[in-house]
Amino acid sequence: MTPSIDAYRHVRDATLRLVHGLGDADLTPQSAEFASPGKWHLAHTTWFFEQFVLAAHGTGYRRFDERFGFLFNSYYNAVGARHERPRRGLLTRPTLEQVLAYRAHVDEAMADFLHARLPEQIGGLVELGLHHEQQHQELILTDLLHLFAQNPLRPAVRPAAAGADDAGSPSPLAWVAFGGGNVEVGHAGAGFAFDNESPRHVVALRPFRLASRAVTNREWAAFIDAGGYADPALWLSDGWDTVQAQRWQAPLYWEMADDGRTRLQMTLAGLRPLLPDAPVSHVSFFEADAYARWAGKRLPTEFEWEVAARELPVEGNFVEQGKGRPRPAPDGPGLRQMYGDVWEWTASPYVAYPGFRTAPGAVGEYNGKFMNGQYVLRGGSCASPRSHLRASYRNFFQPGQRWQFSGLRLAEDA
Repeated sequence: MTPSIDAYRHVRDATLRLVHGLGDADLTPQSAEFASPGKWHLAHTTWFFEQFVLAAHGTGYRRFDERFGFLFNSYYNAVGARHERPRRGLLTRPTLEQVLAYRAHVDEAMADFLHARLPEQIGGLVELGLHHEQQHQELILTDLLHLFAQNPLRPAVRPAAAGADDAGSPSPLAWVAFGGGNVEVGHAGAGFAFDNESPRHVVALRPFRLASRAVTNREWAAFIDAGGYADPALWLSDGWDTVQAQRWQAPLYWEMADDGRTRLQMTLAGLRPLLPDAPVSHVSFFEADAYARWAGKRLPTEFEWEVAARELPVEGNFVEQGKGRPRPAPDGPGLRQMYGDVWEWTASPYVAYPGFRTAPGAVGEYNGKFMNGQYVLRGGSCASPRSHLRASYRNFFQPGQRWQFSGLRLAEDA
């Protein structure tokens, strides 16, 4: 199915709204090798449509600048050489104005392109490009948050929506039981999914229980106060080495106020008091695993999470709400916060499903070649677009990474 021009513009305009009010000085620097400048994201998502749709399938399309392919290719080896990722922050040129002109050039050509009746395969490429851009919308925010956290002024990336600092009410923890058995997992139906969500297949699950909500900041503070970051018995070997090397003592973006008692957290709206009953965020897989062991529980597998979530509506605290940070769980029975607020680490390594085959051509490099040394997260976050998520969606990161809005939900055997 080919997305409409309106659907295309909706996603592209949403990207620009995320950086509204920010200038070249905000969108050029790169705070770490794992992050990218906002300006680079704006250009890379545009290059994706230019490279894989317009240049490959358009008629008479002229590239905006032949040099941009080298600058804004991310990791597609089949396309050609590219600028080194750790040096993206040195691209003072092209300017933000030139990058926005590049976006306008490609958007105009795409509008003409989408007027035509397209083969299903090409329509699928356009849809892939839009979901690819939605992934980068979240990366724009998380990368800018990491950048702004390095600034002693602790500036805001985006103004907070009304009620963003409301502490909310604590939600009691309950356990929701599932019977297990042989179940089908993976994407089903006609809607969009990435290739790593397929093929659909059967897995055997033992009976299990999931916590009704994510682990909170208050609960994580108890882990800290109990010496969780100082007890090697709680940690995987690589995790303990990372704790020692990085000197972790708390989640990323936590800091203590001048009074020595009040915990603060850097958010998209700047430095704010920590919300005790909001989900803990910006923790690594290593930290999530250690906390679960300290609590006498475990992390769910990705298939337990999917089975629990697939009958639930995709509702929650997403980027559209503009809160800029995770929020306390709403009251109510059953599972809460399965979507939005924080990505939830699972115990599952990111590997191929049985029968998985990479797509031919350069787009085959999208997911498959990263199936090594990473762990799966599920559910989306407060920086994720709502329309981008579903129960079968598999996010993945290396176990030591924590600059994303990543948290955890506990599980146990029934």
